[in-house]
Amino acid sequence: MITKIETKHPVVFLTIDDGNIKTPESVKLMAEYDYPASLFLTRDTVAENPTFFNAFKAQGSLIENHTVTHNINMVRQWGYQQQLNDMVGMQEYAFQHYGRRPTLFRPPGGAYSNVMRRAVADAGMKAIVTWEAKANAGKMDYQVGNSLRPGDIVLMHFRAEFAADLAAFRAAQLAAGLEVVLLEDFLGVA
Repeated sequence: MITKIETKHPVVFLTIDDGNIKTPESVKLMAEYDYPASLFLTRDTVAENPTFFNAFKAQGSLIENHTVTHNINMVRQWGYQQQLNDMVGMQEYAFQHYGRRPTLFRPPGGAYSNVMRRAVADAGMKAIVTWEAKANAGKMDYQVGNSLRPGDIVLMHFRAEFAADLAAFRAAQLAAGLEVVLLEDFLGVA
């Protein structure tokens, strides 16, 4: 279970969820800023155009697991086997389309349980990743403090306001003097 990386290194980790809105602008901006990110994709939101995310992979980002269905109530509604099936389905989809089985898992909606922890491990992943900061609606929201800190994991989404959210993240990242690095590389699980 990872919410923040305890480190003195001046680094921050960008994670982007779902895959709903796919625009050339998002690819261009990530390349312009040279930001690698952990992309927690949901099969049902990327299935109509999975190759779109290859551009992010080419820029150094990695595809991670955010389930097949994005059931935000999976912790309460589903038992172990249903959770495992939803995770394994995305593991196989990611391998088929992106050539790599994800090593990290982001629970839809952020809720997790011991049953989910077991399913994540049994699906072959190394950790559940949540966040303490997020770029949302063109601004930054913090669970702790009022600025980015070394080791923060930042949540964003592939939404219509992607450019505004990325601009808010970039301003906060530069103000804090942090370098954006790939979470998987820092953890040694790429």
